Amino acid sequence: MKTLRLSFSVLLLFASPAWSGYLEYDQDVLIPQDWTHVGRIDPSEELQLTFALKQQNVQLLEETLRLVSDPDSAQYGKHLSLEEVASLVCPSEITQKVVRHWLQSHGVSDCLTVHTQDFLQCTMTAKVAERLLPGSRFHRFSRDGLSIARSSAPYSVHDDVHQHLDFVGGLHRVPPPRKNPSKKQQQSNTGLHVGVTPAVLRARYNLTAADVGSAQNNSQAVAQFLEQYYHPADLAEFMSMFGRSFQHLSKVDRVVGTQGGGKAGLEASLDVEYIMSTGANISTWVFTNPGRHETQEPFLQWMVLLSNMSDLPWVHTISYGDDEDSLSTAYMMRINTEFMKAGVRGISLLFASGDSGAGCRHMGKEQNSFRPSFPASSPYVTTVGGTSFKNPFKVTYEVTDYISGGGFSNVFSMPNYQVSAVQAYLKTIAASLPPKSYFNTSGRAYPDIAALSDNYWVVSNRVPVPWVSGTSASTPVVGGMISLINGQRLSKGLPALGFLNPRLYKLKGQALFDVTEGCHLGCLDEQVQGKGFCAAPSWDPVTGWGTPNYPELLAALLTE
Repeated sequence: MKTLRLSFSVLLLFASPAWSGYLEYDQDVLIPQDWTHVGRIDPSEELQLTFALKQQNVQLLEETLRLVSDPDSAQYGKHLSLEEVASLVCPSEITQKVVRHWLQSHGVSDCLTVHTQDFLQCTMTAKVAERLLPGSRFHRFSRDGLSIARSSAPYSVHDDVHQHLDFVGGLHRVPPPRKNPSKKQQQSNTGLHVGVTPAVLRARYNLTAADVGSAQNNSQAVAQFLEQYYHPADLAEFMSMFGRSFQHLSKVDRVVGTQGGGKAGLEASLDVEYIMSTGANISTWVFTNPGRHETQEPFLQWMVLLSNMSDLPWVHTISYGDDEDSLSTAYMMRINTEFMKAGVRGISLLFASGDSGAGCRHMGKEQNSFRPSFPASSPYVTTVGGTSFKNPFKVTYEVTDYISGGGFSNVFSMPNYQVSAVQAYLKTIAASLPPKSYFNTSGRAYPDIAALSDNYWVVSNRVPVPWVSGTSASTPVVGGMISLINGQRLSKGLPALGFLNPRLYKLKGQALFDVTEGCHLGCLDEQVQGKGFCAAPSWDPVTGWGTPNYPELLAALLTE
């Protein structure tokens, strides 16, 4: 079967008037070549689409997030309930009325909403969807046994509803290729490689056997997409092998979604096992993506869930990302608002920075630029980079892991909380920076923090697997430590940490091990010769502020 590839820009030539009705005019609608085109969808086949209704008071939401996240603010820690968030951002009555009337006029009545009223998930036939969204043409595509329905062409909406919607989900944005964490086999002179285990992490980051959770009202979560499942038996086996030196749980408390019956994914096994190792003895949830016949966007489904659950864990770690340039600005802006909604509720969102260094985008003949990743580049999440031991056979100091994702957003401007730190970096190493044509010096810079991301032991499908690497390892490790600190705060009657970055940047590296050696990957061309950015004293766009020194970080974050 051939892969269907259509150019959005060519299609837009036929739009009249130009750009009229397009919510996501800059969305890449090309279906990647690793997807096989199965054929046009039967007009009677049912699809589920998500309509993101325009919210009210987004600027007020952003200002509220700033106040509740800034330790110097009188509002610090005064987080909102889901009901309060809903009353703040709930779409206007006119928006809700116009959108619902538009849907009903096309016979669409099977819709579910969320607590905040800003998403509608509606089921309809492909025939109705194409009539509702002019320009859309639904096809089925498959890859690795996964089947999705997507539009091969851009969609538009009626002018009457254009101002009332941010985007429609379920037409574009295919799941990124399923990347298991890499396996980088290492050989030591003695023929033995110990690798990173919970005991190694606890030794490096100075957690004692007493550093385990005890607060009853504390919880943490990992989110899985792309059919990544963990197996309870793997977790139990992992803890029996590696959890003997500290009190821990060996079972996940809650699974939100549907666990598949197939093999465990290395990614899911890694995430669950390590958030429950550093965040030991803390109630843990797993958000998981349903089956193989997927009409929705898995990441968007998770975001919608957060808008509909009043009881959520305080810390979520997510090892998921896509290239910024593959997503529409409207989509990313709205997802940012969803991150803000979580932050004002006191929820900490930690995202992996990615495993492609600075990335590389080929712009044309002999013209390249670095390629930022989203959600890593969002100003409203805490992004976690990766490190390696200087000596891989000893618990020594850390250097850059060359895969650690990092760089500067091309979409989001640099948030105030990081301006001084980032500008200091750019000024200090100006002479050795990549050419300015490769990155946006005024963009949101990431990551914010880092942890070991190299040579982990994981139990998956009942087999101990060595040499597992990726920022999908460092992210749950940091998340577990944030959960421990939350537990200590909650036991003292203090609020959860919530959105971490404003407070993290005010520490200016205090309570963190600074990483000052090593560079990560970049474009393989004459200009940068495979190199992206390099670590430097204080903050840098490879390892952020560095890696946690747990007792000092606890002390720094345990104050009001």
